[in-house]
Amino acid sequence: MIRFIGKRLFYGLLVLLGVVTLVFFLFNILPGDPARMMLGQRADAESIAIINRDLGRDKPVGIQYLNYLNDLLPISLHNNSDPGNYFYLSPEKYAPCTTLLKIGTTSLVLKAPYLRRSYQSQRKVSEIISTAFPQTALLALVAMIFALAVGITLGVVSALHKDTWIDRLTLVLSTLGMSLPSFFAAILIAWFFAYVLADWTHLNMFGNLYTVDDYGCGEYIDLKNLILPALTLGIRPLATLTQLTKNSMLEAMSQDYIRTARAKGISRRRVIVHHALRNALNPVVTSASGWLASLLAGAVFVEYVFDWKGMGIVIVDGLEKYDFPVVMGTILFICLLLVLINILTDIVYGILDPRVRVSR
Repeated sequence: MIRFIGKRLFYGLLVLLGVVTLVFFLFNILPGDPARMMLGQRADAESIAIINRDLGRDKPVGIQYLNYLNDLLPISLHNNSDPGNYFYLSPEKYAPCTTLLKIGTTSLVLKAPYLRRSYQSQRKVSEIISTAFPQTALLALVAMIFALAVGITLGVVSALHKDTWIDRLTLVLSTLGMSLPSFFAAILIAWFFAYVLADWTHLNMFGNLYTVDDYGCGEYIDLKNLILPALTLGIRPLATLTQLTKNSMLEAMSQDYIRTARAKGISRRRVIVHHALRNALNPVVTSASGWLASLLAGAVFVEYVFDWKGMGIVIVDGLEKYDFPVVMGTILFICLLLVLINILTDIVYGILDPRVRVSR
């Protein structure tokens, strides 16, 4: 089991290294000069050179890449003779860290990964992510709960009414939900529920979790603004889980233990809920864990349409302003989440089914 977990962690680290490398070189070949954007109309050659030197962009790309890795790694090198340098970080200026080894002017330290600072606001990227991620996590979690509740219900009903108009209608709706692009669904749902039916739903086309009070009493949580984004984000997993539940239920209902339970005179409701559904949920829960990770990474368009202040808005805003550290840090954070969720899922598989450890 330890060897299995070690292999999963090693593969996860390789994936992260590949993503870091790809993201770094991709954003370093994009057009746009951060120094010129930071200085605006005051930009001159000398000032641009100073800013680029402060950002480390005056060095060769290979050195910039190694410095970026040094910032990200939890164990990294610090240059004690240049505490204000952007890359070889100073514990007092950037983040708390513990010195493990000191050799001359260089120290080997243990620290939190450093994602650098925004070109525009000069805020730490980690602070920007810590502000935006809880809202994205809440949106993804609510969307997943909605998809699970409705998807499992529709899947069970469809399986119990196989080859009827209910089953065919469910299939049509599921196919439509899986093929509908998120950005189009977001626009359509916002228009229909918050504009056409606004007098009945009283929902807003745009809105954040926190709303400013009209009477100057600060902000308050407005859960009403969560309904439409969560509905939109949950459509695709709902469609997938509906068909997966239906197929799993049909397979479970054909098993010998179901026939045995019926022969014993157990009620139909108890057979469905306590025997068939319990066993049919295993692949559904597996799929749901993967969908949750996808929702965390794929809420960009939905958040942008509904102006939900999550990771999607951060990414779009960073791209519009060429704020590369913010975009790079956000992408790496999302990738880390995906890798961790996949590793945890593999470990759980390995614990529940030893055959998985052998095959992998």
